Amino acid sequence: MRLGIGIGWRPEIAAEVEALTGIDWVEAVAENLCADHLPDSLVRLRERGVTVVPHGVSLGLGGADRPAPERLAGLAARAELLGTPLVTEHIAFVRAGGPLTASPRLEAGHLLPVPRTWDALDVLCENVRIAQDALPVPLALENIAALISWPDEELTEGQFLAELVERTGVRLLIDVANLHTNHVNRGEDPAKALDELPVEAIAYVHVAGGVEKDGVWHDTHAHPVSAPVLDVLAELRSRVDPPGVLLERDDAFPPGAELAAELETIRGTLRSAAPVAGARTHALQGALARAALPVRTPRPGARDRTAVAQTSLLSALVAGTPAPEGFDHRRLRVQSRALAAKRADVVAKVAPELPGILGDGYRAAFLSYAMSRPMSGGYRRDAMEFVERILVSGGLPDPVAQRRLTHWWEDRSGPRPPGRTSRLVRAARAVLVGK
Repeated sequence: MRLGIGIGWRPEIAAEVEALTGIDWVEAVAENLCADHLPDSLVRLRERGVTVVPHGVSLGLGGADRPAPERLAGLAARAELLGTPLVTEHIAFVRAGGPLTASPRLEAGHLLPVPRTWDALDVLCENVRIAQDALPVPLALENIAALISWPDEELTEGQFLAELVERTGVRLLIDVANLHTNHVNRGEDPAKALDELPVEAIAYVHVAGGVEKDGVWHDTHAHPVSAPVLDVLAELRSRVDPPGVLLERDDAFPPGAELAAELETIRGTLRSAAPVAGARTHALQGALARAALPVRTPRPGARDRTAVAQTSLLSALVAGTPAPEGFDHRRLRVQSRALAAKRADVVAKVAPELPGILGDGYRAAFLSYAMSRPMSGGYRRDAMEFVERILVSGGLPDPVAQRRLTHWWEDRSGPRPPGRTSRLVRAARAVLVGK
């Protein structure tokens, strides 16, 4: 179906999104929605005939593990609740370790790129088929932005996506901002990727802003859409008329008038970049490139090999273990800092009291914690463990802040037999009260 022009719905800009004119559909992060009821804003939008598409971020379909049934069931429930024509996710891994590697489970807290190898493709395709069987509507997958490149890759991005579509029939969500990011960070030509992938499989397109720092493009979703990203959108439009195009914004939200202006710029780019005479040539070149790929039989052990490779990389990024061979060490450091910063930002959102209690020292304290304590659960668990570390170490010279932090932790620790950490916290509180 044709979706038209849309915008990412976020609670922070719900009123602005409702006030925008000419919006055909919105996309909402699936994990931010309850499975049994919708925010009032989305209810009103649906009553106006605005389509709502749930966009998942936590399945980790590119990971070595098969997708968790409970995560698939949650995404399916949200699809049913929204009455959506499709759901979307990412070609990425978000966790590693566990039984396949007999190592601790690690969470990235962010989308990480899968290696473009035949092994990783075999694993991804099996995971996608599992997801397709569990979902009530079609699935589309998004190409992601990356700061790092895997060594010894065997396929280009376009070839990898084309093989994925050929084997599974999955639709594609092409993020043109991510194509630009990979151009800056990995030297990949967006036009070549568009030539090689099957553009007829595109369900819709993402457009988003970012910023370049020290030669690295950061896909922030917190800046206006840049001219180079619009150029990639024009490249795509010269090849195909996408069923839908959506503006993403996740932070530093501007006024509604600025969002409306960005949407109009996107509309103008699409109008001025109508398919040209060479579009048929592009399509033929892409078909020939896909036909030239060798027919390959999957090798046994792909899932185990993928598990070892992804665990080794994620451990280096979040636990400080040695970098796997072949990776750019500088880029790994950039990625590691970016993951820690993302954790700090998200924890500040799920537990906004912590920056209030710790003040300007929050970020430095959290980054110090994150560099020595990998995330093994969700962000709320991360917030609890961060506070536990501060309280046990007695790292707050301000007794008032120490008392507030102790109360915060006790209010959220829940009724359970007191463990060692609980006893230490209670002892610390008793000392403070005694003073």
